[in-house]
Amino acid sequence: MKIIEIKSLEIPEIKVIKFARFIDQRGYFTESYKKNDFENIDFMKGISFNQCNESYSKAHTIRGLHFQWNPYMGKLVRTLYGEMTDMVLDIRKNSPTFGKIICYKMPSYSIDNFCEWIWIPPGFAHGNFFYQETKIEYFCTGQYNSKCEAGISPFSEDIDWSICNIELYRDFIFYKNKYPLISDKDKDGLSLEKWSNDERSNNFIY
Repeated sequence: MKIIEIKSLEIPEIKVIKFARFIDQRGYFTESYKKNDFENIDFMKGISFNQCNESYSKAHTIRGLHFQWNPYMGKLVRTLYGEMTDMVLDIRKNSPTFGKIICYKMPSYSIDNFCEWIWIPPGFAHGNFFYQETKIEYFCTGQYNSKCEAGISPFSEDIDWSICNIELYRDFIFYKNKYPLISDKDKDGLSLEKWSNDERSNNFIY
């Protein structure tokens, strides 16, 4: 695996790992994940993955914001093809960025000579929205547990967008107002305040 760059986003615990694709007249080849290479990354040491998911979304779809505990679930996410913007909301009580959300755009096309992973550790609510038909893949550090999951609505008015990239925030508002494809469960998720007052929120402390 050829890792080109590793960078932190506006919330420093959220990382992007950029890796190479090798292109020729036939197409491309890449090692998208190699255990030994990831174990050499400081923030990935000791992390193992128990589940791999794939998701297909139609244009204008909004998903999230999801999280779980018992077991906690960190996510390593990439776009297989299409255009996705990832959304990450800090739900760690006492964190200096608690209640703040960031976005990161992750397009992927077969002509690109690189691809990217985004790492979302436990303590963050995760979602995404899609500009066109898109397929994504994500590795999870914990297996899914429907009894210990919750969600904050991406439309919750008490989410703080102040550190989010302004262009991506405008993209989100555009899709929100353009009859988005979103499940009732996600649309009617908790507000940040309601989640904060829920005793289960104490599972996430900074």
